[in-house]
Amino acid sequence: MKARRNDISKGEWLNWRWQFGHRIKDAQAAARQLPLNTAEVAELSATARRYPFAVTPYYLSLIDWSNPADPIKRQCIPTQKELTFTLPDSEEDPLCEGHYTPLAGLIHRYEDRALLLTSSRCAVYCRHCNRKRFWGKVTRPSFLQNWPNILHYLQEHPQIREVILSGGDPLILRTDLLEYLLKSVREVKHIEIIRIGTRVPVVMPMRITENLCRMLERYRPMWINTQFNHAQEITQEAARACDRLLKAGIPLSNQTVLLKGINDNLNALKELFQGLQRIMVRPYYLFQCEAVKGADHFRTPLETGINIMEQLWCRTGGLCLPELVADLPKGYGKARLLPSHMLSKAENRAEFRTFEGKTVSCPIYTNPC
Repeated sequence: MKARRNDISKGEWLNWRWQFGHRIKDAQAAARQLPLNTAEVAELSATARRYPFAVTPYYLSLIDWSNPADPIKRQCIPTQKELTFTLPDSEEDPLCEGHYTPLAGLIHRYEDRALLLTSSRCAVYCRHCNRKRFWGKVTRPSFLQNWPNILHYLQEHPQIREVILSGGDPLILRTDLLEYLLKSVREVKHIEIIRIGTRVPVVMPMRITENLCRMLERYRPMWINTQFNHAQEITQEAARACDRLLKAGIPLSNQTVLLKGINDNLNALKELFQGLQRIMVRPYYLFQCEAVKGADHFRTPLETGINIMEQLWCRTGGLCLPELVADLPKGYGKARLLPSHMLSKAENRAEFRTFEGKTVSCPIYTNPC
């Protein structure tokens, strides 16, 4: 059980509706309830006018307030760098999702899968989010108003075999409403896989109730991708939430974002990936932080991630190693950034570098048939 105020009962703390309803969402509440200094409150207030702020009491409880560089605090508390630090190549929509949006609420970038923006809200507004352009805006028509058109689009595109529910965060929807969407998607005969992208297991794990898991289980095959960015987020509550999903037969993968000052070093990522393996969450992707306005101060050089993955290769098992990728601008898709251990290749032999740094020459086998 994470620390909670004395005036909050255990029942309230473990109720996801209480957690969502008691998010801190403005500078005045932050000044009253959080140990922020005057300058930090001023930064938060100025930044939140452009990029809204919301964080659950649970996620706030993970912060070590004695550490100015706490990785949880840096992910959820706004700073002036979101407004003042901008690199020349950053954009509001760096992946050109708007270009691949045939209908409001639906992104169709890859041929065999479509992404649905089922909600415009999140339990916590992560400061590195690549959809900050949507924050505080109400899309017209709303997703539900446009749902018949979206469903028709899915039915008319038989090449789509996988649908990804994203947002915002789909798991903050009411369970009955989420089931309505899942049932409608599952009834499209050519859709084989449903995937849900959510940070709820990390920032509001009490949402993962037995009732929710029983409902989700009915719509398998289903995968859930979540986003743990630091080992400090792997708490008993988060582990229990993941375990409930796993026991419902829903595999979990993790998409970490490489963030400057938060996890951009070997020890932080090694501890994170090994911790995820312990709770049976597969490290899937390690993403370069994208060139999105308002998040440039989190970006790292390409060499940072490549060097870390190079070091991880010889220090932990393969099940702890995600793929390092960059989501290319202008909608060009993902590109792998993993280092190659093949140094050269001749007609009959190839040279490799081992995990110990040695060079080994091996014959190249060919099939004579």
